[in-house]
Amino acid sequence: MAFVSDHPVYDALPISNDALDKGGLELLRAGVVDEELFVTARRIFPEPAHWGWVLADITRRLASLYAADGHHTEAKVSAAIVGAYARSFRRSRKLPLAKARANSRPSTKAAARPKGARAKP
Repeated sequence: MAFVSDHPVYDALPISNDALDKGGLELLRAGVVDEELFVTARRIFPEPAHWGWVLADITRRLASLYAADGHHTEAKVSAAIVGAYARSFRRSRKLPLAKARANSRPSTKAAARPKGARAKP
């Protein structure tokens, strides 16, 4: 995390020049603040199953990123991510709803809510 005058600043990733030149639409943004996951997403697809294709492509790109260091293979990284994803779903179904929600706080708002704040109905 970057600091300016002792105040933490959110360290966002840059947008690629190709995306800026061509235009487009941001689908998903995820960040961690004080060990809490913040997610902002657009409900862009007519069917929620289309997100499966997006998440699979993200997994492949993360595998490629980790494989680039030479310490991992894309296949092993992909398998590790898919395995953890499946275990996370199995585990969250066993937890009471309130406890499962505490592990991840998705948001469909343009800006993340302050910690502990509830979404308006």
